[in-house]
Amino acid sequence: MAIADVGVTMVELLKERMADMIPPDSIVLTSPGEVEATDAVRLSLFLYRVVENAHLKNREMELVNTSKLRYPPLTLDLSYLLTSYPSSGVQDKTEKTKEAHSILGKALWIFHDNPILRGSVLRGSLAENNEELHISQTLLNLDDMTKIWSTFQDTPFRPSICYLVTPVQIGSDRETRADRVLERRFK
Repeated sequence: MAIADVGVTMVELLKERMADMIPPDSIVLTSPGEVEATDAVRLSLFLYRVVENAHLKNREMELVNTSKLRYPPLTLDLSYLLTSYPSSGVQDKTEKTKEAHSILGKALWIFHDNPILRGSVLRGSLAENNEELHISQTLLNLDDMTKIWSTFQDTPFRPSICYLVTPVQIGSDRETRADRVLERRFK
């Protein structure tokens, strides 16, 4: 659930902050391969990689109560591809490109201006658990970006940028009994 809620949180932030530029329903959580030229999509966010966060992997168990410990949450790093699209109504190629670049630029500014997502911005289980997510731009070379885009068959390359969102935590339901030390003897 947390993975889906991250995507929804990011899309909702973009919809709220870009409403003066493009219609909110033109910002979607989908693969660029699913966007048709005739669609009204102007900005898409696509989750292309999920990996376990190596730095937070070996955390200690959490104390539930005096007799129970819970295993630590699974902590993930999510990688997203943000892609802009011009309006299908614009015919001039320069204007189409300028429009797509302007949309991407505004989205870049929004994520730059909101590098930490917390509180009322969060959606679903993220808000319930009072999470804090860090968004940072990921620099990919042309070869790596081409590898991502090659997975979308018959889809032309579009202006895109990659983002890393971390730490995304999925809580464990696994608990273990933990008897507390009540008495200690010294010799």
